Amino acid sequence: MDSLDWIAVDWGTSHLRAWAMGPGGEVLDRAQSGDGMGGLDRDEFEPALLRLIGPWLGDSPVTVLACGMVGARQGWCEAAYQPVPCKPAETGLTAAPTTDPRLNVLILPGLSQAAPPDVMRGEETQILGALTEAPDFDGVICLPGTHTKWAHISAGEVVSFQTVMTGELFALLSDQSVLRHSVKADAPDADAFDAALSETLARPEKLAHALFGIRAGDLLTDQDAAQARGRLSGLLIGAELAATRPYWLGRDILICGAPALSALYARALTSQGAMAKTVEGDALTLNGLRRAYRILKEGQA
Repeated sequence: MDSLDWIAVDWGTSHLRAWAMGPGGEVLDRAQSGDGMGGLDRDEFEPALLRLIGPWLGDSPVTVLACGMVGARQGWCEAAYQPVPCKPAETGLTAAPTTDPRLNVLILPGLSQAAPPDVMRGEETQILGALTEAPDFDGVICLPGTHTKWAHISAGEVVSFQTVMTGELFALLSDQSVLRHSVKADAPDADAFDAALSETLARPEKLAHALFGIRAGDLLTDQDAAQARGRLSGLLIGAELAATRPYWLGRDILICGAPALSALYARALTSQGAMAKTVEGDALTLNGLRRAYRILKEGQA
């Protein structure tokens, strides 16, 4: 690939995605695999990367700029966190140890917060991508997922952030708890979602009781699986919004994530009078890596 300039990599717990990038930031090719951080020992990262990007490489060294869990303590090598307040992913790159002379692998840092203690790794690159598209944004960026992040943004910096384990709780409850018998549906019922959201926003302290009510409703009423799934989503997202109200109330909100999940968060926030704009999270990851590479090149000039 004669026009290859650098390679962008998003390396999460369960996935590995790469983009071959041209000198103008254009995508020349893309590839992905299931070689996520969670399934690799430390000496398996370089072979996994070479299996994916090997066809793109020539004889000369190429910079590989990576974000995500590849920089976790259990990853290829630990990339130190940047403490907030700071501009995300703009300093503190960590070089991963490699044996192939064609590879120059640099890992972006995550973000940390001292009080209350919190960390993020990977989402900071999406935030950087969002700020590249909207440099004057002042408000809150919500990144829904397994561990949803709420980040307060001002003057181009992450001022503070909060992590909520809503996605992981949903997965555990729907796959491993007694509720797994009730919520086997492809999509949540919207009316059930709305009712449960309102209920838990008003009385978040009753969440544990309300959750078992999903199973009881399945056994004693004509509640179907879509209604049960909608109720589970509404209860958990409602509890999250109650806990994060100081972040989103009265602020501009940008939701960055998978379309279906982002739509649920937007629906929930709209019901509370908070208007949010949604953008697709995957595109922001690549935009953030582009921005980080430009900063790297400017620093080397």
